[in-house]
Amino acid sequence: MEKGGELRVEVADTNESKELMKFCRKFTVPLRAALREAGVLTNYETPKRPVVHVFFIAPGCCYTGYSYSNNNSPFYMGIPRLKFPSDAPSRSTLKLEEAFHVFIPADEWDERLANGMYAVDLGACPGGWTYQLVKRNMWVSSVDNGPMAQSLMDTGQVTWLREDGFRYRPNRNNISWMVCDMVEKPAKVAALMAQWLVNGWCRETIFNLKLPMKKRYEEVSQNLAYIQAQLDEHGVNAQIQARQLYHDREEVTVHVRRLWAAVGGRRDER
Repeated sequence: MEKGGELRVEVADTNESKELMKFCRKFTVPLRAALREAGVLTNYETPKRPVVHVFFIAPGCCYTGYSYSNNNSPFYMGIPRLKFPSDAPSRSTLKLEEAFHVFIPADEWDERLANGMYAVDLGACPGGWTYQLVKRNMWVSSVDNGPMAQSLMDTGQVTWLREDGFRYRPNRNNISWMVCDMVEKPAKVAALMAQWLVNGWCRETIFNLKLPMKKRYEEVSQNLAYIQAQLDEHGVNAQIQARQLYHDREEVTVHVRRLWAAVGGRRDER
């Protein structure tokens, strides 16, 4: 293996590991120096090189390994340090904020999460995900039979549509984002997402697939393969990413970005 570009000394994210974390913080500096002297690490942190992991499970007991920078979490211990906004309607808002950090490069936020964009939130109640869109000064159509938080309605940026998210059809053709965190069978959600993408109803989407009790990997793989097959069949070129994020629980978050479509009238501007 090539030299590592970064060292992470980590523990499990549990209450029991808090004391062990104190040791890890003190141990990191001398260990990093020793690994550099031994030629395991580069002399300076190099983001594009592999990350060396030392994972302590008990005092004096650890696992060692490495990960590639293009396929690991950019956050220490995989935990983004996000603060729950006091005015957000629900903690689910952190799921979408984390997804933005993971799926969209920071230097593209001004373009892809721009002021004045139009967005749709399917299954929006009470508005945790809508909050993130409003925070970025987007105009949001929030679709749900349940009520939205009054604080969001007071912004003037939210249109509440009392409809079933599976039956809603957009009436405008310049929707940049569609987000969805509905509690429903993942195959049903995947079919709805494919419909939005194939028809060009949005440019980008972030949605959650709720995991079944058994054969979770197989289910997610089938859902993603279905979406890809639908895109291929209709001549839509898109980028698909999927991760189980830190703030996710029994779910996987998916991001799809339409790049171009071969069908007349559906070609994206990019």
